[in-house]
Amino acid sequence: MACVLAFASVLAVAPLGGSLTQPALAGSDGVTVVAWGDNTVGETNVPAGLSGVRAVSAGSNFGLALKSDGTLVAWGDDSSGQTHVPAGLSGVTAISAGDSFADALKSDGTVAAWGDDSSGQTHVPAGLSGVTAVSAGRAFSLALKSDGTVVAWGKDTSGDTSVPAGLWGVTAVSAGGKFGLALKSNGTVAAWGDDSRGQTNIPAGLSGVTAISAGYSFALALKSDGTVVAWGQDNSLDTHVTAGLSGVTAISAGFQFSLALKSDGTVVAWGDNSYDQTDDPAGLVGVTAISTGDTFSLVIAPPLAPRALGPLGLILVGFEGLILVGIAAWLWSRRKVGGSPSGG
Repeated sequence: MACVLAFASVLAVAPLGGSLTQPALAGSDGVTVVAWGDNTVGETNVPAGLSGVRAVSAGSNFGLALKSDGTLVAWGDDSSGQTHVPAGLSGVTAISAGDSFADALKSDGTVAAWGDDSSGQTHVPAGLSGVTAVSAGRAFSLALKSDGTVVAWGKDTSGDTSVPAGLWGVTAVSAGGKFGLALKSNGTVAAWGDDSRGQTNIPAGLSGVTAISAGYSFALALKSDGTVVAWGQDNSLDTHVTAGLSGVTAISAGFQFSLALKSDGTVVAWGDNSYDQTDDPAGLVGVTAISTGDTFSLVIAPPLAPRALGPLGLILVGFEGLILVGIAAWLWSRRKVGGSPSGG
């Protein structure tokens, strides 16, 4: 049996047959980005030492983090240049990661985009300004302007960018697989685009909405009472919101799963769990932001506390010392009856 030594602050160990959660080292501000789920192309390999993070966004297979200095950090799949943040990009106030591309909103109200442009999704309309929010979908983008109107660009095969004429008074937007959502100032929701799974069929009477999130083929709405409403595709229990869920402050819809952030800083997940994307790590508390990708999750939270590696493992106690329980147990098991440890 091998004996492994490590410091608690850099520990990320999976049990036999289990999945591996990838926390970054805590930065000087005491918080970090924690990721879990599919790691096929490094989407949960959060850069070590990442700190000063104020927002995160999970794309299909890559992650983005916005730092307090207005710069960005990206990791994961780069097959379309989606993690190649434009050189010199700064002054960013909001981010949104799409399928294989990303949008960044700058403090001057303009938008930068990079990555896959096969459907024109990174071709930001010339002269676009006065933007207050952005959202990247599967192959299109939405921008909310300060006057409450919405601008869209990119792929439009299913009406993805066909924003309803006369739509105004919008306070938030969310781009899904092939459809868009807009939250209005009166607490109602507008939707357009692909409706093959009922994703644009807003539930009758839905009101009092404070936040929206569009998944691939389903949608979520957070109400002022802290409850969540879902509609659209339900192949993997996408719209089966956890019974009794309340006290929610933020929502995020992924490919076929969802996350909800509660007021106590804990996370609730439901839907497809093929890659453990709904198995939030034990001990995850103090979460301040959430984001869902295709099959992985990102949150901003304090670093996960270290855990023992099992009965023959090491109990790691910070940087102060290592209690070698594994070694002691091994030596005990090697003792001869009434004698000293055997050499085997």
